[in-house]
Amino acid sequence: MAAWFGSKKEKEIPDPAASPAPEGGSDPGAENGEGQPSITITEVARQKLMELIRGAESPVAGIRLLAEATSPVNPQYSLAFVQQGEEFEDDTVIDFQDFKVYIDPDSLGFAENIKLDFISTGMGGGGFRIDKILPRAKLEGPLAEKVQRVIDEQINPALALHGGYVQLIDVQGDTVYIELGGGCRGCGMVDVTLKQGIEVMIKQNVPEVRQILDSTDHASGKNPYYQPSK
Repeated sequence: MAAWFGSKKEKEIPDPAASPAPEGGSDPGAENGEGQPSITITEVARQKLMELIRGAESPVAGIRLLAEATSPVNPQYSLAFVQQGEEFEDDTVIDFQDFKVYIDPDSLGFAENIKLDFISTGMGGGGFRIDKILPRAKLEGPLAEKVQRVIDEQINPALALHGGYVQLIDVQGDTVYIELGGGCRGCGMVDVTLKQGIEVMIKQNVPEVRQILDSTDHASGKNPYYQPSK
C-alpha cells in the first residue's frame, strides 16, 4: 500500500517575492504538456481522494505523489496533501480536473506508467496502492494468451502485495520465458516463488506448458537463468 501522510512538506517554500507567480495566476507547471508522466487513477481512488480533500482542515491545492528510491526497481510511494502555498516551481503538475497531482523532480522518474487505486478491506478500512502498468509482451497464439491471463489474473495480484511482478517474455513450443521485477528481482526467496508459486499456477491452468524459464538477471555476473526441477 502507498503510505498516506495527509500533509507533508518536502522542502522550504520559496519566497513569493523572490519567485513571482507566472502571469495569469496559474500554478507553476500546471499546464499539461510534453514530459509529463502517464498516471492512471481509478474511479474508486479518485472518489476517495475527493473525499479526503473535502474533509481537509485547510484549503488543499492538490495531492503530492512522492517516491523514495529504496531500490532502482522497487520504489516506495506515498501520497500527501499539497496545502495552498506549498506548491513549488520545479513541480510537475498534472490536472485531473477534480484535483491536481504534484510531483517533485526526485520522484518524477518513478512516476511513469503507474496506476493509483484504492483497495478496500471492509469495515471502512483500506488504503491506496500504486502499481506499475507493465508493458504487454507482443506475443500471439492461444498458449501465450492463456499464460498471460494467468499472470494478469492470479500471479501478479499476489506478487503485488510484496512489491513484485512477472512479465511474460516469450513462448517457444511448450516453454515459457518470464522475467521478474520489483521486489522479486534478486530476492533470496526467488526459487520458492518460482517453484511453489509461479510454476504451479501456470502449469495448473495451462497444462500444455512443460517448462518455465526465468530470464531475470537477479545478480549481474551470476547465472541469471532458472530451470525448474523435473
